[in-house]
Amino acid sequence: MRRALLVLTAITFVTWIGTRMTAVALPLVALVETGEVWATGLVGGMAGLPLLTVGWWGRGLRDRLVSGRALAAVMAVSAVGLAVVPMAALAGRVDVFALCASGLLTGAAGALLGPAQRALVADLADVHVAEGGKAGSARWLAWQDLAHRLSMILAPPAGAWLVVAWGTQPLLWCEALVVALAAVVMFAVPAARPHEQTPEDETTESVSALNVMRSHPQVAAGILMAGVGGICWFGYSLGLAVLGVEHGQPGALIAAGMSGYGTASVITSLLVPLVIDRLPRVPLMAVSWVVLGTTFVLLPTAAPSLAGIAALAAVGGAAMPWGIAALNALISEQTTGAERRAAFTVQTVLHSGGSSLGLLVGGGLIGWAGTGPVLVATGVAQMLAAAGAALWAGKARGTANTGAGVIPHRAPAAPARLPPLPPARRP
Repeated sequence: MRRALLVLTAITFVTWIGTRMTAVALPLVALVETGEVWATGLVGGMAGLPLLTVGWWGRGLRDRLVSGRALAAVMAVSAVGLAVVPMAALAGRVDVFALCASGLLTGAAGALLGPAQRALVADLADVHVAEGGKAGSARWLAWQDLAHRLSMILAPPAGAWLVVAWGTQPLLWCEALVVALAAVVMFAVPAARPHEQTPEDETTESVSALNVMRSHPQVAAGILMAGVGGICWFGYSLGLAVLGVEHGQPGALIAAGMSGYGTASVITSLLVPLVIDRLPRVPLMAVSWVVLGTTFVLLPTAAPSLAGIAALAAVGGAAMPWGIAALNALISEQTTGAERRAAFTVQTVLHSGGSSLGLLVGGGLIGWAGTGPVLVATGVAQMLAAAGAALWAGKARGTANTGAGVIPHRAPAAPARLPPLPPARRP
């Protein structure tokens, strides 16, 4: 199982690299081929639609994504979506339909693939612990998050350089090929327990996201924090961009902020897997979001100092991996099977979908209220959401544990109760 977990983590890194390089190349292809500036965001916009609606159309599909073979099929759809635009360019017909088709295919694949990968990592890690392994699901999910964050740092500049060196169309062809090859490698990843059929697996239609949240208030509290954080993210990204213009430094403040945030988050992510098993979940999530919200509130006071903006952003970036790791750990420890996949899907929809929603309305809010007030408001909102969700989770946990309140994390007992595994089978 350790080998399968390593392969799955490596594939996550490769696919995220490809996704972020595509974000650099596709707008340029759309602009060159159509001559319309508005078309540059069409692929990304269409990709957001499947994400926001995956809870409806993907409910039956997500419960079948329990093995590398199933995930490979989703990755194949993503590769086709990546190839749509360069294929249309070869035919000289890059139009709105090609851009929309590419966005819908890649968006649908991404909406299913992200939660399914995390759920499968947790499933395999549970079996790994049952077989005598020391690293559980919390640690493996933290390593996967590190791969995600590394792609955020490495892929955009690499994509920009390759666009200059190769051109946009060769880069898109290369990315489609890499994702297709990764899908082939994914066949080597087995299902966690292909020999078992549990009652839960037979009744996946009865598992709803709402029921999962009701049954696991701590998970719901963490997802609420992440959802509010996603909606408020526009205050940081758009806010810093506008703040730079207001101070006569267009592009400088957002570059300093993103560099500080990204670098600190990657460095911190190297430490998180080593200690995450020793830390309480809900308090760690709450502190992480409170720290990030505080940096939002202080950013206007640091402008126009690039060093000040970078330093504050680094504080927020260093805090964030802890909260994400704690939430992933909670989901993997308190849920299994279809419930686990539903919880990871809700996490993705609310956080990533919330980010898209925030960006959609954020520009208008900043134009109406001003950059400084919006940064302060989004920061305070995250702080209040973290405090309120933590108190709610503590009260719910206290009721379930005769007033014990929020207690430190204890290693999950579920893996120890798993029945002995039969000889491993190759997929």
